Amino acid sequence: MSAFIISQLALERNARILSDVAKQSGCRIVLALKGFSTWSCFDFIQNELSGCCASGLWEAILASRRFGKHVLTYSPAYDDDEMRQLVEISSHIDFNSLTQWQRFRAMVMEHPRYLSGELKCGLRINPQFSTGQTEIYDPCAKGSRLGIIEENLRGADLTGISGLHFHTLCEQNADDLADTLMAVEQKFGHILSRPEITWLNMGGGHWITKPNYDRSLLIDLIKGIRTRYGVEVWLEPGEAVAIHTGVLRCKVLDIFEAEGINHAILDISASAHMPDTLEMPYRADVFQIVKDIHHVSEQKPAVEFLNEQYSLAGEGGEKSYTYKLGAPTCLAGDRIGDYSFDEPLSIGDELIFDDMSHYTMVKTTFFNGVRHPDIAILEKDGKLSVVRRFTYDDFESRLG
Repeated sequence: MSAFIISQLALERNARILSDVAKQSGCRIVLALKGFSTWSCFDFIQNELSGCCASGLWEAILASRRFGKHVLTYSPAYDDDEMRQLVEISSHIDFNSLTQWQRFRAMVMEHPRYLSGELKCGLRINPQFSTGQTEIYDPCAKGSRLGIIEENLRGADLTGISGLHFHTLCEQNADDLADTLMAVEQKFGHILSRPEITWLNMGGGHWITKPNYDRSLLIDLIKGIRTRYGVEVWLEPGEAVAIHTGVLRCKVLDIFEAEGINHAILDISASAHMPDTLEMPYRADVFQIVKDIHHVSEQKPAVEFLNEQYSLAGEGGEKSYTYKLGAPTCLAGDRIGDYSFDEPLSIGDELIFDDMSHYTMVKTTFFNGVRHPDIAILEKDGKLSVVRRFTYDDFESRLG
């Protein structure tokens, strides 16, 4: 049976790194629920982070109920009912346009939580400075709907606004943030210098917990912004919290050859269970559980299991046995990719897809009625606890 398996130790490790960055730089770091919202794991990271950022009402409710602390909410647009609920639970609400702010300004500024200082409001800005490589993940792509460009803020009445928010990075290092900050300061520094602007949210996409991430540069950048403008700085990474903390374990259902291609059909779907492999596109590391000690790899998946040995799969044709890994769905393009293995695959064999905690479970669907993987936690003592097992009733209840 397939399962997403999350390591408590790995999550705690990442949270400690983020906490250390926050302490050294004087910033606040929150969990982006859009990347990781498995609330059964919140106890492992809650003490090290300052709260959560939410992409809308339901995530904000989850943050309030299950995590506590600060709730930073941003959405490209809100409706009246959402705003009435968000002002009750958010610590910060960011608006994507001046029209949205003008629509809700009176409601927000008259609320007791705003008047007491419990609730702050900000604007998302677009520095029009792209550093990423994939357009679907680029908020600064030409014609973007995300954030307000500098020319549209000229002469605007910002009464009631106390902060700015930008989010332009995706899986990037601190040098890209340094370049982005130059653009932000060039276009919006005059607003950051206003005495009523007291905080700056620098969004997510910071790969802070990756081994090669330049955390010293990040700390210096945060300190510099705080010194120059006297603002409180917030970061809201999702991937950095959960990167290298979990795997997706699956089983081979069928193997066959067609037109010279060896196909292996798995009990998981790229479309339904790890859509970034199609959208990003992203190639996951795959491990084969092997019996031959000569094929054991030094690299191991984020979550290791007792009494099992692993061999890291290679590119197609790199190792002795190549297969096109595919899903049990009717979507022709529901392919995970070409992988080669030291040992031939057999029906019933298990494979491990590495780094499957972030931007996986938050995006899964019941497409084609494919059975959803379990969600399990590998606890510190080695105990594996299933926290969610999906059933047919979950599938049926979604649409009626």
